[in-house]
Amino acid sequence: MIRLDPATASSAAPPTVPSWVLAGGGGPSDADAAFQAGAALGALDTLARAQPAWAGAWRQRLALKCAAASMRLAGRAEDAAALRDAWQLCPAGADPGPAGAILGAWRQLALQPPAVSADRLAKVAELLGLHWDDEALADLCMQIEEVTASQRPAPFAAAAIAAHVVAMRPDAELFAWWLADLVLAQSLRWPRPLPLLMAQAFGPAFRFEADGGKCIRTGQKGFERAVCLALVQAATEACRLAAELSRRAEKLLAVAPKLRAKGAGDVIFLLLNEDAVPGSLTTKNLSRFAARRLFERLQQLEGVRELSGRTTFRLFGL
Repeated sequence: MIRLDPATASSAAPPTVPSWVLAGGGGPSDADAAFQAGAALGALDTLARAQPAWAGAWRQRLALKCAAASMRLAGRAEDAAALRDAWQLCPAGADPGPAGAILGAWRQLALQPPAVSADRLAKVAELLGLHWDDEALADLCMQIEEVTASQRPAPFAAAAIAAHVVAMRPDAELFAWWLADLVLAQSLRWPRPLPLLMAQAFGPAFRFEADGGKCIRTGQKGFERAVCLALVQAATEACRLAAELSRRAEKLLAVAPKLRAKGAGDVIFLLLNEDAVPGSLTTKNLSRFAARRLFERLQQLEGVRELSGRTTFRLFGL
């Protein structure tokens, strides 16, 4: 039987963004946008600090969503399914390719505390296909510390660092969005960042409705307001995803006692903490053949979904 820490096994429904936050008509003022962002982040704050059993899968789904949106900035065509394949089907220690490396950067953001060092930023920049000299990275670390210490509201701190990075390096917009989420987490004192803003970068929050849908670029007039509105939408979607994964995790844990495979506990743990798990998984307690039978059993019990749509090289998840 799968046993969970009582602190992580709560069946309480995840919080949601209040409906009145989403009900505003027309274009809200700057003050309205900031207020709405605060309310949305207040709902998300509970989730960001909690440790439900499915939190790992939730964070990695958010990372995948941001990585898929990143492909447009990177000039690539991979969608979420292709990114999932690039990551999950890559042999251990092998190069996942440029698209897989970008997904790796977003996964790192979701997994690690929002600490900043020149070494960490250099590794992230490399994953994103950028090259920065050590002096520039040290200056960037200092700028992040200054923005965080300024005590400005979290959405404005995130907008400020994004604008600063793009002003330094116009070719580093993808890195700017990555750092915006990190600074947001620092400002809100979250234990780990949530990948949020990149997924909204091409959405309605960053378009001038009165100007034919013209995009608001990073650092332009209206950018702070756009970041606030983007965070409202991002928080809403993140809370909805949390509710969906909570239900699926509850079903998975309900069928777990029916599993007889010796390595079932390892698989349940991975399903709760990863976006996807290969059907060919092997562990010290589970052969590839046994894993295939286990996933087939979990499908029969409706405890998992097959995510690839293939009959071979299959991927499973909540």
